[in-house]
Amino acid sequence: MTVDVRTVAESEFPDWRRALRTGFLRPPVVSDEEVADRLAHVDLARTLGAFDRGRIVATFRSFRQEVSTVGGGSVTADAISQVTVSPTHRRRGLLSRMMAADLAAAKERGDAIATLIAAEYPIYGRFGFGAASWMTEWSVDVRRAGLDPRRSGRPEDGGRIDLTDAEEIRKVGPEVHARLAGVRAGVTGRTTRDWELGTGLGVQEEPWRERFYAVYRAESGEVEGYVAYTADDKWDDAKQPLNTATVRDLIACTPAAERALWHYLCSIDWINTVRSGYRAPDDPLPLLLPDPRAARTLTYADMLWVRVLDVVRVLESRTYPVTDGLVLDVRDRDGFAGGRYRLDASPDGVACARTDETADLAFDIAELGTLAFGDESAVRLCRLGRVEELTAGAAARADLLFRTPLRPFSPDIF
Repeated sequence: MTVDVRTVAESEFPDWRRALRTGFLRPPVVSDEEVADRLAHVDLARTLGAFDRGRIVATFRSFRQEVSTVGGGSVTADAISQVTVSPTHRRRGLLSRMMAADLAAAKERGDAIATLIAAEYPIYGRFGFGAASWMTEWSVDVRRAGLDPRRSGRPEDGGRIDLTDAEEIRKVGPEVHARLAGVRAGVTGRTTRDWELGTGLGVQEEPWRERFYAVYRAESGEVEGYVAYTADDKWDDAKQPLNTATVRDLIACTPAAERALWHYLCSIDWINTVRSGYRAPDDPLPLLLPDPRAARTLTYADMLWVRVLDVVRVLESRTYPVTDGLVLDVRDRDGFAGGRYRLDASPDGVACARTDETADLAFDIAELGTLAFGDESAVRLCRLGRVEELTAGAAARADLLFRTPLRPFSPDIF
């Protein structure tokens, strides 16, 4: 019998949630409170299910999202989330059917890109997605970090650290987050709903553990960063603390705020270890410590995946540090964004348009997602066989155009 892929009706949403939880190996039980809370914030027109004789066996939904680009610009994205296929229905093409329907709708709406966070690396490349940002998590051994315990918790630049609460974070956080997006590509927008869930309001996916909050204020009094963290309460038999502070959210839009917040976390009494949470791979944390080896890498992995749907808008949404022009042959087997494009860029502006000129570089649409956000080297992609250099030296020129001093940072899983 044919499995039907279609949007989900309100009456079917509880079954959709159960299928979602099953796919993510969570207890397949949903409460009326959870259903009502999620329904209030879900666009059912963008919520897909695969139905086999009335039973939902796959889930998929998307929503509107803004993503920062290099130089402080942004593009509108089709953010894809909550993708599952029940174990009884794997390898039947259900994800391909849902993805095709969603990307076609995104292209019709005029979304510049599609985004997602991949639970498994090999899944999404075949749909034109490329890893546009990566993340690192560190564990800091505070005792060997070398910080002066008498000074490390107090900023030395005239600013200060203040403990606060979730209500203030919901007020001051959005502006700090927006300023971060102005200096880092790959930052995905947060809605009011995101700020509420991130500070304990609404029905949570997992049991909520209340957090500590601290803000960094510059000498002027302006909030330039904040941190949300949890802490253990563990002691050994000799009455020595064995506690870890785990960062749940740290957003800093200035170097001073970054330095002050990390030093504050490493100065808290009874804390032996600080887990950084997901950070940009070039986060300064290790080098802010007198002994950088005190920061041990726990995780280095892909984060934000991008599927370009509009080449011109994506390439024109960012800035470029040098003056040059390249012709790019972009291959897209799904037909959403393929073609040959001429990019003319300089620090003063950028223009991109379709062309019949001879190409300098050729690559799959997935590689454009990695290049456009500045996190990958065209030269390295050539060595990997993922970019074809058709004009000698074009890959090196592309690196000068596309690369950025700061790697993209995508703080949020969605």
